[in-house]
Amino acid sequence: MLGETPREQANDAIVEANQSIAEHNRLFEKARDTYADVKEQIESGEDPSAERDRITEAKNTLEEARGNLDDARESLATVQDLDVDKDIKQYTSLLSQAMNAQLAAEAKEVEFYDLLEEDPALENNREKALDLLDEIGAGYEKAEQAYGEAQDLADSKPKVIEAAPKGGNTPDNG
Repeated sequence: MLGETPREQANDAIVEANQSIAEHNRLFEKARDTYADVKEQIESGEDPSAERDRITEAKNTLEEARGNLDDARESLATVQDLDVDKDIKQYTSLLSQAMNAQLAAEAKEVEFYDLLEEDPALENNREKALDLLDEIGAGYEKAEQAYGEAQDLADSKPKVIEAAPKGGNTPDNG
């Protein structure tokens, strides 16, 4: 970044963050396939214990995805200290808020996987699992709203926020 203008540094940080977000979303979607199957089983009163290996794999994949999102958040944090347009700072702030909400929801999802690993048939934890599913859904809704706000700002200022991907960064949270 040596010799780059603050604007170029901000653009590079946004591009780098978007690359990390894209990798996060790829891994996230992989983990969500299992999550959707297990959620359906739990909500219908079935025993998800046969999914134990898939649950562990999904948890590990989600934790890897979380690392990518954390990298993206760190990239964007550098923009706040740069002498750039306030809209660029607002965009990266909104995107960071969305990532914080996403990471919080994903932490609840990891907790959900931990619960399933401890009690695969949910003999003692079905209510807790259902509560976690509600919290996870609410957390992802909050993240999706924040991603939407960031995308709306980027769409309204395309000349200012050049590195924003069209269509946003919102993963399909099912």
